[in-house]
Amino acid sequence: MKMFIITAVLSITFLFSCSKSSHQAEEKAAAEVAIKWLTLVDSARYQQSWEEAAEIFQNAVSSDGWQKQLEQVRRPLGQLNSREVKSTQYATSLPGAPDGEYVIVTFHSSFENKKSAVETVTPMKDELGIWRVSGYYIR
Repeated sequence: MKMFIITAVLSITFLFSCSKSSHQAEEKAAAEVAIKWLTLVDSARYQQSWEEAAEIFQNAVSSDGWQKQLEQVRRPLGQLNSREVKSTQYATSLPGAPDGEYVIVTFHSSFENKKSAVETVTPMKDELGIWRVSGYYIR
């Protein structure tokens, strides 16, 4: 009985570590996509950022609407001074979005005209297995 319990605990621990490891790899890949995508926004390549976003993103806002929103919200912040990943969180369900694979990536950012900001980028894995940004929020 004692051997069964030890085996069960080791099996559960192994499964948890494999699962966590898998999510860490997904979180890392999604964070890299988020950083690359934010570089487009930082350099005012708004059209390209919309084109590279997930279909759910493109269905939620037109290309022109996206560009107007960024002109109003992002441009006044000025040049990026620094950005670092604060956290990543893997999820398969988010409010108002279809079930799938998502990673919520939160950044501590500093801009020329706003010294402290929090940017949240949410990449999702599309049907081809490619991470694409499905949401962006800055405060």
